[in-house]
Amino acid sequence: MCGVIFCYQQGHRMLVSYSSSSEDESDCFIVQRKRSSNVTCHGEGSRFDKRTKVESVNSDDSNEQNKESLPEGEHGRLPVPDTVLHMFREEPWVDDSANHGGRCRSFQHERGNWATYVFLPYTPDEVFLELLDEMTALARSLDVPLTHAEEFHISLSQTVVLRHHWIQPFVQSLRSSMADSKGFFCLAQRLNVYSNSDKTRTFLGLEISIGHAQLVELTKVIDRTMEEFRLTTFYQNPSFHVSLGWCVGDQIAQLKSACLPQLQNLLDHHEEGPFRLGIHCHELRCKTGNKVFSILLQ
Repeated sequence: MCGVIFCYQQGHRMLVSYSSSSEDESDCFIVQRKRSSNVTCHGEGSRFDKRTKVESVNSDDSNEQNKESLPEGEHGRLPVPDTVLHMFREEPWVDDSANHGGRCRSFQHERGNWATYVFLPYTPDEVFLELLDEMTALARSLDVPLTHAEEFHISLSQTVVLRHHWIQPFVQSLRSSMADSKGFFCLAQRLNVYSNSDKTRTFLGLEISIGHAQLVELTKVIDRTMEEFRLTTFYQNPSFHVSLGWCVGDQIAQLKSACLPQLQNLLDHHEEGPFRLGIHCHELRCKTGNKVFSILLQ
């Protein structure tokens, strides 16, 4: 069913036909205009205008109330939750030596600093590990609290600190410097006692007797990279060795007097003959933080 309503605009009458059928809704509206598109329908327009004005006034009142509830100078801002404020707060680092056998850091932990050193690795065999267990037990029977090492190597640098963005350039410099270096053989057979620079740990090690000259040449090459990055170079007149075990604190005198002769005797009179530790040096490694880089020698 269709009907007709009359709308007025500036004194001119306009005819609008409509249909009550929803099926024909899209085709129903036909507007005949005379002069302008601004049309006001009697009855509906006045109610719409009033409703719009009321809603606008209520909205303005609501905005004013919201503004009054916010602190001065913070209109339009919501407070940041405490959970978000604490999300990126960095907790201070506490170094507890009890977590790693009483050992102390040689330098303070700092985010972005990576402890770094260069070494020649040694992979122990079953005979070596069994002998090491015997030496540890003997030392403890003589009241020397010796803890055997977990990994074995010959140090070729001091432990230095690298910033994270230095790691790749540092390793690349080492690779370039080592391009012409050749592999060699090392032999260790005499025990000796060592300590770190601040005397917080004492070490029992097997000193290198064959291959010392080649090790000196390697450290000279590594020192050039250290100097390039303004880092500490290796020791003067170094005693290259493989650390077998360690004690907390300065135990040099006790180790030398109490058990060094007995431990050396254990090596020299091993059931399979005098023990000689041989190392084929064909790979250099650089450990920085939890990353290990391998550099092969010729």
